[in-house]
Amino acid sequence: MDTFQEATNAEETLDPPDWTDVGALSHRILDDAIAYLKDVRDRPVWREMPAEVRAFFGASLPRSPAPAADVYDDVARNLMPYPMGNVHPRFWSWYMGSSNFTGALGDFLAAIQGSNLGGGNHAAALMDSQVVNWVKEMVGFPASASGTLVSGGSMANIIGLTVARNAKAGVDVRERGVGAIPRPLRYYASDQVHSCHRKAMELLGLGNRALRRIPTDAGSRIDIAALKAAIAEDRAAGFKPACVIGTAGTVNTGAVDDLQALASAAAEEDLWFHVDGCIGALIAIAPESRSLVAGIAQADSIALDPHKWLHAPFEAGCALVRDASAHRNTFAVTPEYLESTPRGLASGEWLHDYGLQTSRGFRALKIWMALKEHGVEKFGRLIDQNIEQARYLTRLIEAEPTLELMAPTTINIVSFRHRLAGASEERLKAFNTEIMLRLQEEGIAALSDTTVHGRHCLRVAIANHRTRRDDLDLVVSEMLRQGREIEAATPA
Repeated sequence: MDTFQEATNAEETLDPPDWTDVGALSHRILDDAIAYLKDVRDRPVWREMPAEVRAFFGASLPRSPAPAADVYDDVARNLMPYPMGNVHPRFWSWYMGSSNFTGALGDFLAAIQGSNLGGGNHAAALMDSQVVNWVKEMVGFPASASGTLVSGGSMANIIGLTVARNAKAGVDVRERGVGAIPRPLRYYASDQVHSCHRKAMELLGLGNRALRRIPTDAGSRIDIAALKAAIAEDRAAGFKPACVIGTAGTVNTGAVDDLQALASAAAEEDLWFHVDGCIGALIAIAPESRSLVAGIAQADSIALDPHKWLHAPFEAGCALVRDASAHRNTFAVTPEYLESTPRGLASGEWLHDYGLQTSRGFRALKIWMALKEHGVEKFGRLIDQNIEQARYLTRLIEAEPTLELMAPTTINIVSFRHRLAGASEERLKAFNTEIMLRLQEEGIAALSDTTVHGRHCLRVAIANHRTRRDDLDLVVSEMLRQGREIEAATPA
């Protein structure tokens, strides 16, 4: 055998030598996946991992091969039984979607096809643009607007706020940097704004102080009069007001700013109007509730999350920008190795010109398949269903003297706590935290906690297509039971 033939025989690949065993294992994994979701209600929402499972994740780097079936056995034994829990119908900690099986198949197929969504002339790139166009239609943006799929809400907000900075800076920030901006820029948002906006200000080189938090009213919505006063004060002090951020669904309480009033104020003051709609933008497709986000279509940019109320498997965010030229001009770079050609693979649009990633996963397929299967109207009804479930939970709380509602319920987030006669705020926090942790540890329900108007409380965020009213009945009865047990075990 000559040297060339020997070298050819020595070449390796990750493909199996025999696909038969791979097919059998794949069918087993698919059957297990169907059972996993079909029976999700019968399992704990969350459970602590035993010591031996934690130790498994400390194993050293594998240096030699193992059969694929053994690898899957490790996954089935040590990973699958201990999820975060957000696919469970009683997971209401933080604000997450609950995925869907068709979307999971889409993720699998996207991985099999393997396309890089940096752009180019191929079907995945066209589907990516199609999904962005569908999202534009959902929120009422014009077809001429642009957008990009990103990892999630934090990145979607960063995209919108970066375009705002460059549009309002008064200089070529990309070429000269933020130090060349003649007057320091100011952004405005409510004091309930998500923490990702602080990160955005820091990343944009503007600093946390560039984001001015405006007081909110009793419903946790931005105070429009206070906003206008802050803008006038900053102008007089030599700053340049650049952008107002409206929140369509705050994290703590689900409050929705008056987006129509903010749009008018932004127009009057010549500000960029950005909407953080990662919680509530998609209420625009809900037939009974869409009026709650009236005015969102007037935004200059919107951040939203298909992995929330479109229930796409993680991760899938989306940034939309009304001015497509401003969007592209903020990010586009064309090195010699990424130039377009009149025909062939490089003749398609370069999608990386609209964001920070040159390499991008094929996020669109899981969204596309679920929308095609169910139709956007069903997703809208599911949003209304979650909002009505939050109102139902609110009524249960208001009817139970032992429980206390801590903020108005606007959309699908309910902030409340268990009362404790004569207890200090510190004692109430410890008491409610213990209830929350017991509910988690017993696998009954996953709630989170927060602080509203200076008072600690528990928080239920219902963004789950599997949740039913009897789940809410259960969590109330279990909270009351846990409260009684804790009180009985506490020395007088």
